Amino acid sequence: MLTQTTLRPGLLVALSTRIRGNVKYQKTMIEEAHVTDDGRELAEWNTQREIADAQEHELSEKVRAKASSMIRACCAKSSNFGLLCPRSSVANLEAATVEARKLAAEFNATARFSRIDIFVVTGVIADNDVEAIRAVSSDLQSSLMAMEAGLRNLDVKVVREAAMKAKDVGRMLSPALQEKVKIAIEAARATAKKIVKAGTEAAIEIDTLAIAKIQEQRMAFLDLDPVVEASEPMITEPSRAIDLDPDVKAASDDYVERARAIEI
Repeated sequence: MLTQTTLRPGLLVALSTRIRGNVKYQKTMIEEAHVTDDGRELAEWNTQREIADAQEHELSEKVRAKASSMIRACCAKSSNFGLLCPRSSVANLEAATVEARKLAAEFNATARFSRIDIFVVTGVIADNDVEAIRAVSSDLQSSLMAMEAGLRNLDVKVVREAAMKAKDVGRMLSPALQEKVKIAIEAARATAKKIVKAGTEAAIEIDTLAIAKIQEQRMAFLDLDPVVEASEPMITEPSRAIDLDPDVKAASDDYVERARAIEI
Protein backbone atom coordinates (compact mmCIF):
# COMPACT_ATOMS: atom_id res chain seq x y z
CA MET A 1 0.00 0.00 0.00
CA LEU A 2 1.09 3.59 -0.54
CA THR A 3 2.42 5.37 2.49
CA GLN A 4 0.99 8.60 3.82
CA THR A 5 4.35 10.38 3.71
CA THR A 6 5.39 10.19 0.06
CA LEU A 7 4.07 13.63 -0.89
CA ARG A 8 3.53 16.80 1.01
CA PRO A 9 -0.15 17.75 0.73
CA GLY A 10 -0.70 20.79 -1.41
CA LEU A 11 -2.52 22.28 -4.36
CA LEU A 12 -2.64 21.62 -8.07
CA VAL A 13 -2.58 25.13 -9.57
CA ALA A 14 -4.01 26.10 -12.95
CA LEU A 15 -2.78 29.57 -13.94
CA SER A 16 -4.01 31.47 -16.97
CA THR A 17 -3.10 35.04 -17.90
CA ARG A 18 -4.11 36.92 -21.04
CA ILE A 19 -4.07 40.33 -22.65
CA ARG A 20 -7.17 41.46 -24.53
CA GLY A 21 -7.43 44.34 -26.95
CA ASN A 22 -4.95 46.73 -28.60
CA VAL A 23 -3.81 44.17 -31.19
CA LYS A 24 -5.61 43.35 -34.44
CA TYR A 25 -4.70 40.80 -37.09
CA GLN A 26 -5.80 40.94 -40.71
CA LYS A 27 -5.25 37.88 -42.89
CA THR A 28 -5.25 38.12 -46.67
CA MET A 29 -5.39 35.09 -48.94
CA ILE A 30 -2.47 34.98 -51.37
CA GLU A 31 -2.92 31.50 -52.75
CA GLU A 32 -5.96 29.31 -52.17
CA ALA A 33 -5.55 25.75 -50.92
CA HIS A 34 -4.65 23.38 -53.71
CA VAL A 35 -3.23 19.89 -54.09
CA THR A 36 0.20 19.61 -55.66
CA ASP A 37 1.32 16.93 -58.09
CA ASP A 38 2.96 14.95 -55.27
CA GLY A 39 -0.25 14.92 -53.16
CA ARG A 40 0.50 17.72 -50.74
CA GLU A 41 -1.99 20.51 -49.99
CA LEU A 42 -0.62 24.05 -49.99
CA ALA A 43 -2.10 27.45 -49.22
CA GLU A 44 -0.58 30.85 -48.51
CA TRP A 45 -1.79 33.84 -46.50
CA ASN A 46 -0.35 37.21 -45.62
CA THR A 47 -1.00 38.28 -42.00
CA GLN A 48 -0.82 41.92 -40.90
CA ARG A 49 -0.66 42.87 -37.22
CA GLU A 50 -1.78 46.29 -36.05
CA ILE A 51 -1.10 47.57 -32.52
CA ALA A 52 -3.08 50.67 -31.64
CA ASP A 53 -0.67 51.76 -28.88
CA ALA A 54 2.75 50.10 -29.04
CA GLN A 55 3.93 51.56 -25.74
CA GLU A 56 0.84 50.35 -23.90
CA HIS A 57 1.22 46.90 -25.47
CA GLU A 58 4.82 46.63 -24.30
CA LEU A 59 3.79 47.64 -20.78
CA SER A 60 0.94 45.13 -20.73
CA GLU A 61 3.35 42.32 -21.60
CA LYS A 62 5.67 43.36 -18.76
CA VAL A 63 2.84 43.58 -16.23
CA ARG A 64 1.44 40.21 -17.23
CA ALA A 65 4.88 38.60 -17.04
CA LYS A 66 5.51 40.07 -13.59
CA ALA A 67 2.10 38.99 -12.27
CA SER A 68 2.57 35.48 -13.63
CA SER A 69 6.07 35.24 -12.17
CA MET A 70 4.84 36.21 -8.70
CA ILE A 71 2.37 33.32 -8.68
CA ARG A 72 4.72 30.78 -10.25
CA ALA A 73 7.40 31.57 -7.67
CA CYS A 74 5.18 30.00 -5.00
CA CYS A 75 4.87 26.73 -6.93
CA ALA A 76 6.91 23.79 -8.12
CA LYS A 77 6.86 23.21 -11.88
CA SER A 78 5.84 19.71 -12.92
CA SER A 79 6.12 18.70 -16.56
CA ASN A 80 3.17 16.34 -16.05
CA PHE A 81 0.77 18.39 -13.92
CA GLY A 82 1.92 21.97 -14.38
CA LEU A 83 2.16 24.01 -11.19
CA LEU A 84 2.12 22.31 -7.76
CA CYS A 85 2.05 24.27 -4.52
CA PRO A 86 3.08 22.66 -1.20
CA ARG A 87 0.68 23.32 1.65
CA SER A 88 3.38 25.31 3.43
CA SER A 89 3.34 27.79 0.52
CA VAL A 90 -0.43 28.12 0.12
CA ALA A 91 -0.58 31.35 2.13
CA ASN A 92 2.18 32.80 -0.05
CA LEU A 93 0.29 31.70 -3.16
CA GLU A 94 -2.87 33.43 -2.00
CA ALA A 95 -0.96 36.61 -1.18
CA ALA A 96 0.85 36.52 -4.53
CA THR A 97 -2.44 36.05 -6.37
CA VAL A 98 -3.94 39.06 -4.62
CA GLU A 99 -0.86 41.14 -5.45
CA ALA A 100 -0.87 39.97 -9.06
CA ARG A 101 -4.53 40.95 -9.37
CA LYS A 102 -3.65 44.33 -7.93
CA LEU A 103 -0.98 44.88 -10.59
CA ALA A 104 -3.44 43.96 -13.31
CA ALA A 105 -6.13 46.19 -11.84
CA GLU A 106 -3.77 49.17 -11.69
CA PHE A 107 -2.83 48.66 -15.33
CA ASN A 108 -6.44 48.21 -16.44
CA ALA A 109 -7.46 51.42 -14.65
CA THR A 110 -5.30 53.58 -16.92
CA ALA A 111 -4.98 51.52 -20.12
CA ARG A 112 -6.90 52.77 -23.16
CA PHE A 113 -6.93 49.71 -25.38
CA SER A 114 -5.66 46.74 -23.36
CA ARG A 115 -6.97 44.65 -20.51
CA ILE A 116 -5.10 42.03 -18.47
CA ASP A 117 -6.99 39.03 -17.05
CA ILE A 118 -5.56 36.66 -14.43
CA PHE A 119 -7.23 33.37 -13.52
CA VAL A 120 -6.02 30.96 -10.83
CA VAL A 121 -7.85 27.73 -10.06
CA THR A 122 -6.65 25.21 -7.49
CA GLY A 123 -7.43 21.63 -6.50
CA VAL A 124 -6.24 19.82 -3.40
CA ILE A 125 -3.59 17.09 -3.70
CA ALA A 126 -3.51 14.54 -0.88
CA ASP A 127 -0.26 12.98 0.34
CA ASN A 128 -1.41 9.62 -1.04
CA ASP A 129 -2.78 10.88 -4.36
CA VAL A 130 -1.80 8.12 -6.79
CA GLU A 131 -1.63 10.24 -9.96
CA ALA A 132 0.32 13.00 -8.23
CA ILE A 133 2.83 10.46 -6.94
CA ARG A 134 3.27 9.10 -10.46
CA ALA A 135 3.73 12.58 -11.89
CA VAL A 136 6.28 13.74 -9.30
CA SER A 137 8.17 10.45 -9.48
CA SER A 138 8.36 10.69 -13.27
CA ASP A 139 9.62 14.29 -13.12
CA LEU A 140 12.29 13.44 -10.57
CA GLN A 141 13.51 10.39 -12.47
CA SER A 142 13.76 12.45 -15.65
CA SER A 143 15.73 15.19 -13.89
CA LEU A 144 18.09 12.75 -12.19
CA MET A 145 18.69 10.93 -15.48
CA ALA A 146 19.45 14.28 -17.12
CA MET A 147 21.98 15.03 -14.36
CA GLU A 148 23.65 11.68 -14.99
CA ALA A 149 23.81 12.33 -18.73
CA GLY A 150 25.16 15.82 -18.14
CA LEU A 151 27.97 14.51 -15.97
CA ARG A 152 28.87 11.78 -18.46
CA ASN A 153 29.05 14.39 -21.23
CA LEU A 154 30.73 16.96 -18.98
CA ASP A 155 27.90 19.36 -19.82
CA VAL A 156 27.67 21.76 -16.90
CA LYS A 157 24.65 23.59 -18.29
CA VAL A 158 22.58 20.40 -18.52
CA VAL A 159 23.61 19.35 -15.01
CA ARG A 160 22.66 22.67 -13.45
CA GLU A 161 19.33 22.93 -15.26
CA ALA A 162 18.38 19.37 -14.30
CA ALA A 163 19.43 19.97 -10.69
CA MET A 164 17.27 23.09 -10.55
CA LYS A 165 14.25 21.18 -11.87
CA ALA A 166 14.79 18.34 -9.41
CA LYS A 167 15.04 20.77 -6.49
CA ASP A 168 11.91 22.56 -7.62
CA VAL A 169 9.60 19.56 -7.95
CA GLY A 170 11.24 18.01 -4.88
CA ARG A 171 9.43 20.63 -2.82
CA MET A 172 6.34 18.43 -3.11
CA LEU A 173 8.05 15.46 -1.43
CA SER A 174 8.07 14.43 2.19
CA PRO A 175 11.15 15.59 4.18
CA ALA A 176 12.74 12.11 4.03
CA LEU A 177 12.54 11.96 0.23
CA GLN A 178 13.66 15.57 -0.08
CA GLU A 179 16.90 14.51 1.60
CA LYS A 180 17.47 11.89 -1.11
CA VAL A 181 16.99 14.51 -3.80
CA LYS A 182 19.33 16.84 -1.93
CA ILE A 183 22.10 14.21 -1.90
CA ALA A 184 21.89 13.76 -5.66
CA ILE A 185 21.74 17.50 -6.35
CA GLU A 186 24.71 18.30 -4.13
CA ALA A 187 26.80 15.56 -5.77
CA ALA A 188 25.92 16.82 -9.25
CA ARG A 189 26.53 20.48 -8.46
CA ALA A 190 29.83 19.76 -6.72
CA THR A 191 31.05 17.87 -9.77
CA ALA A 192 29.84 20.62 -12.09
CA LYS A 193 31.91 23.13 -10.15
CA LYS A 194 34.97 20.90 -10.44
CA ILE A 195 34.40 20.56 -14.18
CA VAL A 196 34.40 24.32 -14.56
CA LYS A 197 37.39 24.80 -12.27
CA ALA A 198 39.64 21.90 -13.26
CA GLY A 199 38.66 21.23 -16.87
CA THR A 200 37.50 18.05 -18.56
CA GLU A 201 40.58 15.92 -17.86
CA ALA A 202 40.24 16.19 -14.08
CA ALA A 203 36.47 15.93 -14.25
CA ILE A 204 36.63 12.53 -15.95
CA GLU A 205 38.30 11.14 -12.84
CA ILE A 206 35.70 12.44 -10.40
CA ASP A 207 32.35 12.17 -12.19
CA THR A 208 32.02 8.38 -11.75
CA LEU A 209 31.44 8.67 -8.01
CA ALA A 210 28.94 11.47 -8.47
CA ILE A 211 27.02 9.49 -11.10
CA ALA A 212 26.88 6.48 -8.79
CA LYS A 213 25.44 8.68 -6.03
CA ILE A 214 22.76 10.05 -8.34
CA GLN A 215 21.87 6.57 -9.59
CA GLU A 216 21.51 5.36 -6.02
CA GLN A 217 19.04 8.12 -5.18
CA ARG A 218 17.19 7.69 -8.47
CA MET A 219 16.48 4.06 -7.64
CA ALA A 220 14.63 5.22 -4.52
CA PHE A 221 12.11 7.03 -6.71
CA LEU A 222 11.41 3.95 -8.80
CA ASP A 223 9.73 2.58 -5.67
CA LEU A 224 7.30 5.51 -5.69
CA ASP A 225 5.52 4.21 -8.80
CA PRO A 226 2.26 2.82 -7.38
CA VAL A 227 1.71 -0.89 -7.93
CA VAL A 228 -1.77 -0.96 -6.43
CA GLU A 229 -4.78 -0.14 -8.56
CA ALA A 230 -6.58 3.01 -7.54
CA SER A 231 -9.80 4.11 -9.15
CA GLU A 232 -9.39 7.74 -8.26
CA PRO A 233 -7.15 10.01 -6.17
CA MET A 234 -8.07 10.40 -2.51
CA ILE A 235 -9.13 13.89 -1.49
CA THR A 236 -8.67 14.91 2.12
CA GLU A 237 -10.50 18.22 1.95
CA PRO A 238 -12.64 20.17 -0.53
CA SER A 239 -10.81 21.77 -3.40
CA ARG A 240 -11.11 25.49 -3.86
CA ALA A 241 -10.55 28.10 -6.45
CA ILE A 242 -8.44 31.13 -5.67
CA ASP A 243 -10.10 33.06 -8.47
CA LEU A 244 -12.91 32.30 -10.84
CA ASP A 245 -14.10 35.88 -11.35
CA PRO A 246 -13.13 37.15 -14.81
CA ASP A 247 -13.39 40.79 -13.75
CA VAL A 248 -10.10 41.91 -12.33
CA LYS A 249 -10.69 43.86 -9.13
CA ALA A 250 -8.46 45.61 -6.63
CA ALA A 251 -6.85 43.42 -3.96
CA SER A 252 -8.73 43.10 -0.69
CA ASP A 253 -8.63 40.95 2.42
CA ASP A 254 -11.90 39.24 1.63
CA TYR A 255 -10.65 38.00 -1.77
CA VAL A 256 -9.82 34.45 -0.66
CA GLU A 257 -13.15 34.07 1.17
CA ARG A 258 -14.97 34.66 -2.12
CA ALA A 259 -13.16 31.79 -3.84
CA ARG A 260 -15.54 29.13 -5.12
CA ALA A 261 -14.97 25.44 -4.38
CA ILE A 262 -14.15 23.15 -7.24
CA GLU A 263 -13.86 19.38 -7.42
CA ILE A 264 -11.14 17.36 -9.09
